[in-house]
Amino acid sequence: MLAIWSGFLVLVGLIWLSRHVSVSRGGRSQTVLHPGLYTRPAERLPRISVLVAAKDEQDNIGQCVGTMLAQDHPDFEMIVIDDRSVDRTAQIVDELAAGDSRLKVLHINELREGWFGKNNAMREGVEQADSDWLCFSDADCRYTSPRLLTVATRHALAENVDFLSVLPVLETHGTWERIIQPACGAVLIFWFRPERVNSPHSTDAYANGAFMLIRRDAYERIGGHEPVKAEVNEDVHMARLAKQHGLRLAVVQNRGLYQTRMYTTFGQMWRGWSRIFYGCFGTPVRLVRTLLFLLLFSLSPWLSAPAGWVAVAARGFDHAGAWLWVAIAGTAAAVVQWTVMLRFYHLSQAGRRYAISYPLGGLICFGMVLEAIRKLLGARTTWRGTTYRNKQVV
Repeated sequence: MLAIWSGFLVLVGLIWLSRHVSVSRGGRSQTVLHPGLYTRPAERLPRISVLVAAKDEQDNIGQCVGTMLAQDHPDFEMIVIDDRSVDRTAQIVDELAAGDSRLKVLHINELREGWFGKNNAMREGVEQADSDWLCFSDADCRYTSPRLLTVATRHALAENVDFLSVLPVLETHGTWERIIQPACGAVLIFWFRPERVNSPHSTDAYANGAFMLIRRDAYERIGGHEPVKAEVNEDVHMARLAKQHGLRLAVVQNRGLYQTRMYTTFGQMWRGWSRIFYGCFGTPVRLVRTLLFLLLFSLSPWLSAPAGWVAVAARGFDHAGAWLWVAIAGTAAAVVQWTVMLRFYHLSQAGRRYAISYPLGGLICFGMVLEAIRKLLGARTTWRGTTYRNKQVV
């Protein structure tokens, strides 16, 4: 049995070694938008309606609105939908709207039956939008360059993209954020590889709701938010619908255009990422496969190597037998995995020095996926003051 396990660890190491090729290909092929693109004047840019749903976002909404209104795009409006907030969100956006005619504010006091909060809010906002392009974003986003809207719009037009998602740079300030966020992002990359998502020949689909730019006719073609009204991750489901309808979907990275700090505490990250895994994967098969991926390919080298060396120390090299091969294979696989994660953390702008924490982050992700399975089996989840269970508000 130990010989079989050591052979498996060799296989794990070889698989991680092959990931270097994937990282290299991804680094070369992945499009990165930045402020220095599309600097020559355009003849005309289409009008855009930027929609942001805000539920108890008093700490973020001012910065979100302010940096969006500073965009250099010549023709856009911003619609903020205050979704039943009980803090100062409504007051803040009303005050901002009084000083800028481009900003509209909608206030929602009741949740439409059968609809989840954000999806209902975005539906309400779209009904008030008057543009041929719709941009959906989040209240916790900070737009660090005034060229975001212009660069994203011109890229979509130049590449004939119907549905463009610009991935955020994740702000991480606390230790737990730096450990957990990149590890969770790596799990998503395992399922949603950019080269497959961007290929019209693949059914793989992904989008990030932090920034989604979509033609209005394409939005209407997929049915708007109606088909995803009871989904906690409407962005991924809208991307799948877009591909099913033959629309051109593209996901790109950004450097210097915008960023978001998703969560600030361990509890928020636990609830938020387990909700994301539940919403993105959504089936027992995918969630179990994710558990196996984390256990066998991410954690097993780090569990096997110390166990092997402890056994070798206890028995001595001359009598360690297969334990020595377990120790060597586990160590080699762990080292190769670490070199891959060094490159991944650098490309994802998470910081190389935190790559060594990936095993701990992977272990926490393992627990989050278990929590996602619990939600799939009917456990309640509460987010932004609303409790959901089995695609219903309770």
